[in-house]
Amino acid sequence: MTKPTSSAPSQRMLRVGEQVRAAITQVLQRGEVNDDVIEKTVISVSEVRMSPDLKMATAYVAPLGVSDHDAVIAALNKHAKFIRGRIGGQLRQMKYMPEVRFRDDTSFDNYQKIDALLRSPEVQRDLGSDDEQD
Repeated sequence: MTKPTSSAPSQRMLRVGEQVRAAITQVLQRGEVNDDVIEKTVISVSEVRMSPDLKMATAYVAPLGVSDHDAVIAALNKHAKFIRGRIGGQLRQMKYMPEVRFRDDTSFDNYQKIDALLRSPEVQRDLGSDDEQD
């Protein structure tokens, strides 16, 4: 019998993803990457998603206070092999060191759009009519 596949990440993928996120964050906080774009930017690593075989790590980052996210993401991807080598010491228990890819975290933009939508006059009008009926 085959095991049913699920799109949800396993507990192991989530645990390893959090360990990789913490390791990348420490490398960036210490300023170990010698790149002007990265050194001048505060970077928040919000999530790391692991592939099922734990050989690929996709890090979602949000450069704070910078309008050009693409330049920061490109710089991080340029130094991905260096970062992979630096996080190796913290992830010694892993059989394979995951390859790291960096992507722009757009979830904050989505949250802002939803918040603006919920604060729109149309939604406020609908919410106000429910309060008057009670």
